[in-house]
Formats: sequence, C-alpha cells, structure tokens
Amino acid sequence: MYIKVYFNANPLFLCDAIEPALEPYLHHDDAVFIDEFSLPAIKSMIHEMENQKVHAGIILHQDLEELKKAFWKKFTLFQAGGGAVWNEQNEILFMFRRGKWDLPKGKLDPNESIEECAIREVKEETGLDNITLVKPLITTYHTYHESGKHILKESYWFEMRVAGPQQLVPQTEEQITELKWLARERWIEVGSNTFPSIIDVLDCYR
Repeated sequence: MYIKVYFNANPLFLCDAIEPALEPYLHHDDAVFIDEFSLPAIKSMIHEMENQKVHAGIILHQDLEELKKAFWKKFTLFQAGGGAVWNEQNEILFMFRRGKWDLPKGKLDPNESIEECAIREVKEETGLDNITLVKPLITTYHTYHESGKHILKESYWFEMRVAGPQQLVPQTEEQITELKWLARERWIEVGSNTFPSIIDVLDCYR
C-alpha cells in the first residue's frame, strides 16, 4: 500500500512495498528514494521534495501507519471535504479559482463531520441545492506554506448528485469566478490547467 502526498505538482509516496505503480518513479533520474526510517531521514526527504528539480520521492518502511504518523508530525494538519457533483445530464461541476480549474471543497469546521463539511462547502462555493451524497471517492494530500507554518491538507472527496434545475452562484469572496458543467468527454478542457489531486479524483471514474 502507499499514500501519495503532493508537494506542488510532485508526488511523494509513503509505502510499505514497491508496487508496480511506483516502479516508474523509482527509476526516474530526478526521483529520491529513502528506505531508512528515522526523523532525520523524513526531514531530509521533505527538504528534497521542496526542491523543484526533484520529480518525485519514495519513502519505504514496512509499517505504513508508523511512517504516516512520523511524517504527519512534521506538519500542521488541516482537514477538508469536497465533492465531485453530477447533474442529471451526467456532467460534473467544475469551478475556476485563482487561475486554475478545481472542484468545490473547504476546511472542516469544529464539531462538524467530514460529510457535513463537504456538502456545506459545495453549497457555499457553487449555490447548488438539494445535494445528495452518494459515496466516498478518495482522500488526497498536499502540502503548502501559510503564515510560516508547513501545512498538510487532507482532503476527503465524495461523489454527489443534484436533481432538477439549479442556479449556479460562484462564491466570489473565495475568488471563484466561473462554474461550468462538463461531461466526461470534455474533462480534457480543464485537465491541462488543474491540480494533480483533482486529476486523481477524476481518475476514480476512468
């Protein structure tokens, strides 16, 4: 098994075995591989991943949960919920924010379940109503810096559906400037200008 954490567009894999999906990264000239489990080794890998010349990273340890706990301790953890929302025409709703196509999501509030968070954020960011949560899809991870802190965002994605006519209202205070329904064959229109974690969500349907 493995957990994929993005540093910008570059993946770091925490794994307990080298699966076939990881083999291409393992042999890439600009990839970093570490099979030592120690806090200095984890710190070194994080430093390497922040180098834009590094294409990918792999940390191998037989106990993935132990590795995850040690890695998570290096970050301030934020949790978020979001949705891939389908309409009756079998289209997913995408939004344009800060120069990228994205899917609606946002941070978890205190005393809120992750499912409640996902539905609330979709409503707030898009204006959609009568949302039905269908099933969990995937959890994605990415890192960034904010106010001097090293943040790890853990985003829980859900499949959702809406029925009937909907009035789309982009949440402009969140810098959302456009909302667009796209059928599967048109996802290529946003795929070249989105985040790798969004590609991972869409890959759940490929």
